[in-house]
Amino acid sequence: MSEQPKTSTIARHKTAIKRQSFSLPVKCLLRDGLLDSSRTFFDYGCGHGQDIAMLSDMDVPSSGWDPVHRPGGDRNQADVVNLGYVINVIEDPQERQQVIQRAWELCNTVLSVAAQVKFAAPETVHAVHGDGIVTSRGTFQKYYNQYELRDYLQTVLEADALSAAPGVFYIFKNEESKQQFVANKYHRRLTVPQGRLSELLFEQNKDVLEPFMVSLTQFGRIPGRDELPEAQAIEARFGSLLKAFRLVQRVTDEEPWKQIAQRRTEDLLVYLALARFRRRPPIAKLPLTVQRDIKAFMGSYSSACEKADELLFLAGNATAIDAACQRATVGQLVDNALTVHESALDSLEPLLRIYEGCARALVGNIEGANLIKLHRLSGKVSYIAYPDFDTDPFPALQLRVKVSLRSLNIDLFDYSEWTDPPLLFRKDEFLPAEHPRRALFAKLSKQMAKAGVLPSPEVRFSDSQWAEYLRSTGYSLRGHRLSLSSDTIQATRPQL
Repeated sequence: MSEQPKTSTIARHKTAIKRQSFSLPVKCLLRDGLLDSSRTFFDYGCGHGQDIAMLSDMDVPSSGWDPVHRPGGDRNQADVVNLGYVINVIEDPQERQQVIQRAWELCNTVLSVAAQVKFAAPETVHAVHGDGIVTSRGTFQKYYNQYELRDYLQTVLEADALSAAPGVFYIFKNEESKQQFVANKYHRRLTVPQGRLSELLFEQNKDVLEPFMVSLTQFGRIPGRDELPEAQAIEARFGSLLKAFRLVQRVTDEEPWKQIAQRRTEDLLVYLALARFRRRPPIAKLPLTVQRDIKAFMGSYSSACEKADELLFLAGNATAIDAACQRATVGQLVDNALTVHESALDSLEPLLRIYEGCARALVGNIEGANLIKLHRLSGKVSYIAYPDFDTDPFPALQLRVKVSLRSLNIDLFDYSEWTDPPLLFRKDEFLPAEHPRRALFAKLSKQMAKAGVLPSPEVRFSDSQWAEYLRSTGYSLRGHRLSLSSDTIQATRPQL
């Protein structure tokens, strides 16, 4: 290693890069519903300002400041403040902390902080400097472990940092806003039960009862008057929301509403179990909707927390996880893991949702990952990206991120530059029954099994290996349909 260079040699002005798309932290904010045209946005250390320009095109009130590229910009208060990949290029630890605190002061609702993580670090190091390195371009970089960055932000700001993605965290100014955001993450979308018979009173009042049914599905309980815009009209016509609900039960059957209430109870348990990582607040600090959920589904906060804790501690028990994986009615089960498509995650029982939620609390969302592998015995969860899952009959592996809940390590395996990547088979097995493309994928798997060419889940084929194997069997593919190749048909055709 070379000697530490002097701070004056650090070329901070070279760290800003020009992009054609949103930066990862802004993608996360948009994805998670934290940024839209109703909220102001300020980019602290905006570089060349591409995020600001693209958000402005979406009618999001946006501004920014950068010491090199936009030094004249005002440092404004905003609902959402982004400190994206700034602290990792500051070589002075004291200045680094001051920048975080200044950005926090400008924030009204949520601060997003992004920094480089260690699995993105280069294999060769130009020079060591302080707690980071100096790159070949003369810029400083500090690479963090995911949990190290989280703990650092929480220490500096004395507030919880929620993982949004590798190297990206949210810090909320308001406890209620934070809890509402977390609760919404584990709140499944359910379908409104359809009517099984026509009743005159229902038909005459569909204008208020149909929105009421949507709210009943959303909450799993009778909503509060402030949660339902039509509450006053419903009470005027039926006397109370309870009487209106009884009519809805008669028209649609009572059982679907019991199932919805059960699912909302499970969602609540998942949320409360994972909330323990961030020190559960007193019930008065929870959003009013969550307080009502607790009362309706669990009776008391203490009882709800007790049941949630039982599930959380059970998520650390390999035997319990193994048994839950074997009970699962969705996903591909092999000796060491249960793998599901992201759309099937909500179909898993609460214990497995909590198990996966523990990993997501550490690493956040992995961009592009569409398969989730729950390791049955090792305390690990993997997030796997197959970009062409929906369109390619055998999509190629692009990325795999493995999270160890026991060691808190995160390992990244990038296959994007591989010329002969591994392929995925049996796509239908990863999907829930209601997925719109499951039948198409299942038909192909059935054809391949009948032809004797369907690989077992344990077998791995690269692209070239599979192409050669398929040729050797005399079959070819047309989209998601298996057929005999033209050469095979010609060879087997009777000679006249």
